[in-house]
Amino acid sequence: QVQLVESGGGLVQAGGSLRLSCAASGITFGNYVMGWFRQAPGKEREFVAAISYEGRLTNYADSMEGRFTISRDNAKNTVYLQTNSLKPEDTAVYYCAADSGWYSRRHYRENGMEYWGKGTLVTVSS
Repeated sequence: QVQLVESGGGLVQAGGSLRLSCAASGITFGNYVMGWFRQAPGKEREFVAAISYEGRLTNYADSMEGRFTISRDNAKNTVYLQTNSLKPEDTAVYYCAADSGWYSRRHYRENGMEYWGKGTLVTVSS
């Protein structure tokens, strides 16, 4: 049974940082692309970032590139999302996801990924 468990969310002031983590089990971690998505209240799910199997390639949504950094530790079966310079509009539930294929940002935006975590809430106060 695949499990993706996010942690690290919370309340932070604008301009602050948070590091989100996602621990995976039930999959051969190195065989999966890992990603982060988010969904703000009343809005559709949004692609944030993806990282390839060994971490050599990354892909970001335009609005987050330069502020967010995705990384992975295959020895720990964990993917991270470092979020910096947070803005109130970054407030959302952040979801970890896994997919067996490396595709374009557009593909992930339109199709999501195969497996999903339950999410961790990030709230940015102004």
